[in-house]
Amino acid sequence: MTTGDEERQVQEAVRRHVRSSAFAEAEDVISFVLSAPQVQEARAQVEAAETQLGMELRARLQPFQDRYDQAVRDGDAARLAGICPGKHGRWGRICVLPDGHETSMKEPHWGRNSEGQPIAWVGSAPDDW
Repeated sequence: MTTGDEERQVQEAVRRHVRSSAFAEAEDVISFVLSAPQVQEARAQVEAAETQLGMELRARLQPFQDRYDQAVRDGDAARLAGICPGKHGRWGRICVLPDGHETSMKEPHWGRNSEGQPIAWVGSAPDDW
């Protein structure tokens, strides 16, 4: 191994260490911010509003849930492929509306949460609340 190769390996190791340290520090800061009482209160308010809106839209949007459930039971990949990509499996949210619904139907994402309750949300689902 040449001196140049060794220097490149050392530089790459330093870059990996710096990047890893930066990510660890960022995770600590994010965890600290998310644990603040005001953030927890805001999270609870958002979840309550999403649940309320989900219930309000249920009568109108339930047929989409029914079609999604049937496509899952039937293994209908074509139908499932046409469903909105607004999914957030970590939080048990899967939007059951057609792809493009936010512009064509002017509807928020809608589906069920991990407890099976109707839920509606705008934009992407929260990642690490």
